[in-house]
Amino acid sequence: MDTPTQEWWSAAEIADARLPDLPTSKRKVNDRATREGWDRQPGKVRRRKGKGGGLEYHFTLFPVRARLALIAQPKEPEAKRSREEAWADFDRLNANAKGKAEQRLKAVRAVAECEGAGMARSMAVSSAALQAEASEKSIWNWLALVEGVAEADWLAFLAPKPTGGSGKAAPLDPEFFALVRSDWLRLEQPSLTSCYDRAKRVAKKEGLPVAPIHQIRRAMRASVSKPTEIFLRQGVEALRRYYPHQDRDKSALSAMDCICGDYHKFDVFVRWPGEELPVRVQGVFFADIYSGKILSWRLSLTANSHTVQLALGDLIERYGIPKAALLDNGREFAAKVITGGAETRFRFKVREDDIPGLLPMLGINIKWATPYSGQSKPIERAFRDLCDRVAKHPAFEGAYTGNRPDAKPENYGNSAVPLDEFIAVLTEEIEDHNAREGRRSEIAFGRSFNQVFEASYKSNPIRKATEEQRRLWLMGAEGLNASTTNGELRLMGSRYWAEWMYRIAGQKVVGRFDPDNLHAGLHVYDLAGHYIGHAACVERGDFLGVEDARELARKRSQFMRAAKEEARAARDLSAAEIAARLRAAGEDVTPETLPQAEVVQLVTPHRNAPKAPRLVRAQQDHDQEARLEAQIARLEDRRKPAQVDDDPEALFNRCLELEQLEAEGHPLTEEQRNFMQDYQRSAQYRGFLRMRKALGSEE
Repeated sequence: MDTPTQEWWSAAEIADARLPDLPTSKRKVNDRATREGWDRQPGKVRRRKGKGGGLEYHFTLFPVRARLALIAQPKEPEAKRSREEAWADFDRLNANAKGKAEQRLKAVRAVAECEGAGMARSMAVSSAALQAEASEKSIWNWLALVEGVAEADWLAFLAPKPTGGSGKAAPLDPEFFALVRSDWLRLEQPSLTSCYDRAKRVAKKEGLPVAPIHQIRRAMRASVSKPTEIFLRQGVEALRRYYPHQDRDKSALSAMDCICGDYHKFDVFVRWPGEELPVRVQGVFFADIYSGKILSWRLSLTANSHTVQLALGDLIERYGIPKAALLDNGREFAAKVITGGAETRFRFKVREDDIPGLLPMLGINIKWATPYSGQSKPIERAFRDLCDRVAKHPAFEGAYTGNRPDAKPENYGNSAVPLDEFIAVLTEEIEDHNAREGRRSEIAFGRSFNQVFEASYKSNPIRKATEEQRRLWLMGAEGLNASTTNGELRLMGSRYWAEWMYRIAGQKVVGRFDPDNLHAGLHVYDLAGHYIGHAACVERGDFLGVEDARELARKRSQFMRAAKEEARAARDLSAAEIAARLRAAGEDVTPETLPQAEVVQLVTPHRNAPKAPRLVRAQQDHDQEARLEAQIARLEDRRKPAQVDDDPEALFNRCLELEQLEAEGHPLTEEQRNFMQDYQRSAQYRGFLRMRKALGSEE
């Protein structure tokens, strides 16, 4: 019997074909198939592939007249696909289907090789069927598929066609789909099922057609791209992480070309001296980017610029001055004492009179890492190593805190480690971190960080710090205003002065000091970073001590003696010599050389004015001028800015004096008025005023 064009039929297709002796509805076809046991015939029934599923029946189960009608139908030759369509269909197949296509290609090529050797096609097909363990009919079908096709395209034409339902799904209502999609694309990340259920309630009320959820899911995958889904459901940061990261090449660098610094908070409870409760210490670490070696580190309770300054000093003192520094954007690194004056500094206000920082003064190029981006800082890799080898060290059992609040160990808070023991373990682990071999970076090639650093450090020119540069990191920096009188500086309750400081009176300068020894004095710089000189600390003397007073008197005498000698040397001519030379340079004035008055005015005395003796009137005028000069001098003294006194009672009396002057109508300077108004708003002023009203004035 001939074979019809279509061998396998579903119940719906049988009903639509209206074949003789067969029902014309899907339900009745299924009833007949159940009644006659079509699904129990081996080789005559199969599971339908593609959308919808169900069963398919072989045409040999049909009545005779139905089979004859199928055979009598003219067979339309299937249009051969173009090579573009064939390869497009091949690309949509899964790995299993593509593997079948490769097996078919081997069988077809075996037939072609046998034919090329002179074997008949029938014999070649039989031989290829034995090798491929396939039926000869299958081989003939595969040969028909590649008939007239270039050998380069045989694989695509031999591949099974992509499966899929032949029926067309109902069109998706755009308004209903917009409800589901808009609800699903939210940062709260709701499930698609919940969004679909909510959209169904709206569709029921508004009369919108509801599509099945699997159709919504397919439409969502087709219409919403992955970047859009990430941005709307996870945010900007997740979208940034989705983009492939950049692999930065370090092969062009060398040791000390660039260092990287950042703070790390350890997940260990430590007993810090002076603290009642255990604390989690923090450490600032600096590592060489080229080799990965940790060069210096310091511990502190909080992240601060002073610890950063000391760690940088340790690094420069031991290894030299790096060319560049990649820093975190935190306040401790962006502080003025570290990076003040840098053009690319993005924290704090940038002013023209900013104190120049340590790194700009040493000529170190500053590069800022991207905020909240651990990939931008290579030292983060070392921190991950320290988290495992330091925080979870067996010596710290019971002191480990966990790296997250929801990841606390069972023995959380059982113990705390003494600071000395913590430093000892940390030092040992950092040395092991630098000396551990087998590193797999593009620079190490199995070597340790120490070996990589030393090999490059020996051949790379390194700038060493001078004695003057060492003051930049061993001393803290403060912007100080020199006294307008003699240039004296005050810092943390101490006074500093030297004989040369009259030159900076009233100016703003930079004082660098040893924070552990304030009595060692100040190294004074101008705002441009030029060194001016050293100012010694003015020690406080014993109130009843004689030796301190004698020492002060001796120093004052030396100062005055030196000042007098310098003053005498500054005057090359005496006043008498200058006057004599002026007389010699002048001309003799005689009555003949004086100009003659051409207009004369007579002054008539007042008739009623009393005639006083000339000597008495002159004496009165002189006394009146003296009184006026004394009053003017007194007013000028009052208008001068009062020296700031730390004595609260003196400040209060000063404010009362200014209030009395203002009440009497005397004008005050702007500085006096600002002082009075600021002090009147202070709690100290109100306290003295209440005490004065309660106890009365002492005068």
